[in-house]
Amino acid sequence: MAVKIEDIRVICTAPEGINLVVIKVETNQPGLYGLGCGTFAYRHLIVKQIVEEYLKPLLVGRDAENIEGLWQLMHQNAYWRNGPAENNAISGVDMALWDIKGKMAGMPCYQLFGGKCREGIPVYRHAEGSDLSELCENIEKFREMGITHLRCQCGGYGGGCYGEAPATAPAGSPGGVYLDSRRYIRDTVKLFEGIRSRIGYEMALVHDVHERIAPIEALRLAKELEPFDLFFLEDPVPLEQIDWLKILRGQTSIPIAQGELFNNPAEWKRLISERLIDFIRVHISQIGGITPARKLQIFAEQFGVRTAWHGPGDMSPLAHAANIHVDLAAPNFGVQEWSGIEPPNFVIQDLKGPHGALLEVFPGLPEYRDGYVYANDKPGLGVDLDEKEAAKYPCENTVTLWTQTRLRDGGLQTP
Repeated sequence: MAVKIEDIRVICTAPEGINLVVIKVETNQPGLYGLGCGTFAYRHLIVKQIVEEYLKPLLVGRDAENIEGLWQLMHQNAYWRNGPAENNAISGVDMALWDIKGKMAGMPCYQLFGGKCREGIPVYRHAEGSDLSELCENIEKFREMGITHLRCQCGGYGGGCYGEAPATAPAGSPGGVYLDSRRYIRDTVKLFEGIRSRIGYEMALVHDVHERIAPIEALRLAKELEPFDLFFLEDPVPLEQIDWLKILRGQTSIPIAQGELFNNPAEWKRLISERLIDFIRVHISQIGGITPARKLQIFAEQFGVRTAWHGPGDMSPLAHAANIHVDLAAPNFGVQEWSGIEPPNFVIQDLKGPHGALLEVFPGLPEYRDGYVYANDKPGLGVDLDEKEAAKYPCENTVTLWTQTRLRDGGLQTP
């Protein structure tokens, strides 16, 4: 009997105060359903409407086993394509279909991708602090946890946090995250010099520019950070300025990771084929789910570019699990960002606090042990959803503040 899509539902929940979007694909087989992540935290209602009003009528009654064909159908049906809202909606369905496929096969998804290339996934975490001393204390905590890769920052991305307009801005300027790029570069170079002098060179360090400085300034920063042996410099240039990566590659040896905001292959094909980046850094749901992520991973492998999928707190445990399953089967895996969603009884709390509510809503998260994350080996993605628990944490539709980044004169800067 063919497995048909019978219903598609959207569950929005925010157990940690971050809007998460889960898509549940139900089939005509009793108890057989799949779950996927379509989280676009700052526009979650758009994703919900796309799924409910457009994708559900398109897909109900179709064969749930035809993942590739259904992905192409969803991708092309609106004519205009490759936008973040629609890609996240497609992702939720796509991940859910892979979850169903794994359950039908009685296998975890990584087995459907060819099986393991490694047993566990090394992850990097985020170490922050108000100053060098506090940051180094937190680095030591992570080292005790077995973490070998860390992203290090002080004072937020670009050195700024949301607040009132500073005295340097013109009178009447609105509030926002005000940035001083020259000071940020000086402080960041000094920061990494201090980190290396205190902890040595065994820990692999990462820094995220978050596209918040001009490309020529990113070149200066990269060259000045070379002595401190970074594992990679993340998103040094804005999405709109990726042609600068050729100049960056020609003038610095620092490894480059790029792609957190990428939506479609036109943004990464040349960067990979010309080896202008070392790590591809996409957010899997942002490009449409597991199906396009697997194609991207295989394409990058041909050119020696490694994966470092985006893995922040504003994605659901289903998306974290999808990252891990693709990582396990990828020969060109590099490192995985991990936002710290360990089981509640884990001995050292994440620096942002415990994650008990999240794990009650999403039972079955991959397991973290001593610097590595392991798949739980349940069929499919291995993560479930407790809808009663999810309902306790409704999403909020608010104005996003942290993306309101500004230059010293009050003009807007990409976040």
